[in-house]
Amino acid sequence: MSERLQKWLAGQGFGSRRQMETWIAAGRITIDGEVATLGAKVGGHEKIVVDGRLVRLPRKATSPKALVYHKPQGEICTRSDPQGRPTVFDQLPRLASGRWIGVGRLDFQTSGILLLTNDGELANALMHPSAELQREYAVRVLGEVSEEKLRRLRRGVELDDGNAKFDTVEFAGGEGSNRWYRVVVAEGRNRLVRRLWEAVGHRVSRLIRTRYGPARLPRDLPAGRYRFLPRKELDALYDAVGLESPADE
Repeated sequence: MSERLQKWLAGQGFGSRRQMETWIAAGRITIDGEVATLGAKVGGHEKIVVDGRLVRLPRKATSPKALVYHKPQGEICTRSDPQGRPTVFDQLPRLASGRWIGVGRLDFQTSGILLLTNDGELANALMHPSAELQREYAVRVLGEVSEEKLRRLRRGVELDDGNAKFDTVEFAGGEGSNRWYRVVVAEGRNRLVRRLWEAVGHRVSRLIRTRYGPARLPRDLPAGRYRFLPRKELDALYDAVGLESPADE
């Protein structure tokens, strides 16, 4: 069964279908030694080269999968680390073909939900700023937070890379020097939650991501463990970014 070249490349994690169409138009891709053209299809036996690098087709079609991983503190979200620190990919199940693609990152000290999928187009769509998917966090900050500071965080605070704000910031309990808040942001800038709190004079002592778009961190999922998304929840991810679920194609 043949498939449009841009769709297949997007599924392998090279980028979105639109990006792949741009690469094809620029002559960066060849099929069996010939420069690929828009509309070209692949069936599974071609020699595909992208920017001089051979891309190996999987032996058989790979069904789309996604899982939620409960990232603990002390793991990184890259595939390898020169410092030898543990990576989330060490804990994931093997795929017969393709690879796991992380949807966004969590820094070394942040824990919580991390989405991973073998569908590159889905991963790119979930991370693209135009999707404006909400990320929800439980955050513990040091010190008592005044109502004026909470209003600033809701209105917007100027950071070194532009204005940012919390869509929601709600007190969630705690007393003394540690207070818990539930916050929601709709963008994925680096360390955004920590930087917003720091901008109003409070240091984050604990940060847990509890939701990414429609996917929530299961309460009974221990840190360092994963769970595959059932069909209904996988379909919800495609729907959230306006993509057709493969089951409907």
